Amino acid sequence: MTISPELEAQILRYHHVEKWLPGTIARQLHVHYGTVARVLAQAGLPRIGRARSSSIDPFLPFILQTLEKFPTLTASRLYGMVRERGYAGGPDHFRHIISRHRPRRKAEAYLRLRTLMGEQGQVDWAHFGKLKIGRAVRPLMAFVMVLSYSRDIFLRFFLNASMDNFLRGHVGAFATWRGLPRVLLYDNLKSVVLERIGDAIRFHPTFLDFARHYRFEPRPVAVARGNEKGRVERAVRFARESFFAARSFVDLDDLNAQAEAWCRGLAADRRCPGQTHLSVREAFAEEAPHLLPLPENPYPIYEREVVIAPKTPYVRFDLNDYSIPHTHVRRVLTLLADLDKVRMLDGQHILACHRRSFDKGAQIEDPAHVAALVVQKHAARRHRATDHLAAAAPASEALLVRAAERGGNLGSITATLMQLLARYGAAELEAAITEALDRDVPHPNAVRLVLERRREQRQQPPPITATLPEHVRVRDQPVRPHALDTYDKLKETSDEH
Repeated sequence: MTISPELEAQILRYHHVEKWLPGTIARQLHVHYGTVARVLAQAGLPRIGRARSSSIDPFLPFILQTLEKFPTLTASRLYGMVRERGYAGGPDHFRHIISRHRPRRKAEAYLRLRTLMGEQGQVDWAHFGKLKIGRAVRPLMAFVMVLSYSRDIFLRFFLNASMDNFLRGHVGAFATWRGLPRVLLYDNLKSVVLERIGDAIRFHPTFLDFARHYRFEPRPVAVARGNEKGRVERAVRFARESFFAARSFVDLDDLNAQAEAWCRGLAADRRCPGQTHLSVREAFAEEAPHLLPLPENPYPIYEREVVIAPKTPYVRFDLNDYSIPHTHVRRVLTLLADLDKVRMLDGQHILACHRRSFDKGAQIEDPAHVAALVVQKHAARRHRATDHLAAAAPASEALLVRAAERGGNLGSITATLMQLLARYGAAELEAAITEALDRDVPHPNAVRLVLERRREQRQQPPPITATLPEHVRVRDQPVRPHALDTYDKLKETSDEH
């Protein structure tokens, strides 16, 4: 049984100061008698009670020698080794005995690390759960950089921990501080270290080129030595507790705007650790002149991929499809993306430029690309309508499948649903199709009836299409009624004759 250091201190105090017997200590503290005996034995006190022979006694020298050489060896593995040498006891009792004889790990002391102004910064990623964007659920990652002297924090959130976002975080921090430290400390991140054997490190070539551009020294900390970058780990914990906890935000841009305000506000106004007579803002004001200056040109950061468009004029990138001219299908193209735009290039020629979507399964189109294909291939119109329906009202796909199973005319059904979409909108059409499917009536007339019923319940006027046929416009023109007295005059004339 593992106990807390506080409980262990209580056991020792009651034994040495109050002179309680082990049984009294066990009863009053509600712990097992063997736990009390183990704590006292590990403290160097003689074993309590009469020494009795045990089946494990012949194996104790071997166990103690093995634990001295391999202090972290598990009890289950040690039990297997002793069983092979003839021990016949059970594993539970064996674990209890090993817990009494296992050497304690010596506490390690650490020196307080002090740095000069502008000398060092520390960098890390932190996971902050997930963020839902449309139909996509993406990881919410926080890039954190802290200056070791002033403890000024830079915090920015991204939707993954890719190399491109890693570099964007650096550029954002450098731009905020208008400079950068001479050394940056890292864990052994894959974005920084590709391979490490002892002190031999093979850096990621992209990151090494980035460090060369900004003239700072990347320095990975030793393996299993997280204390060397404790400043950034404390900054991550501070951001979780002081900024992110119970915070609401609209989207990623809103979250990053709030993070920037927090870093320049509350986080900058706190007392500087190690220099409590200064705030972080005041310490940074002292440190800022000692930072390295920024180069004249920022490092270009793009996600670059070589892609091949399939038979359809779309290129898949990051869970979404982006249109290209139909003349470039089945050709090798270059895709360049940043956080705002996605561009497709054929050599040096830009074929398409789209806004970037972080949704899932979306089709981002240039109307000119689709129009050119429709002109060339008339048959594409029906498929275009089906795709448009599926994007606006996903339930339409299930309705078309079930209508086809019953022998329905898919072309006529698609055309009718497109008309209903134009009149009632995507949200109403989706709700009506879902209700029609629930009633097992996969027919556009059933969808139309649901739409009309929902409209009447909201007491809205009937929808009118933007352009009406000529005979309908003439029929609906207002007619001025004739005065009824003219009919009276006609009657009087007929009576005179």
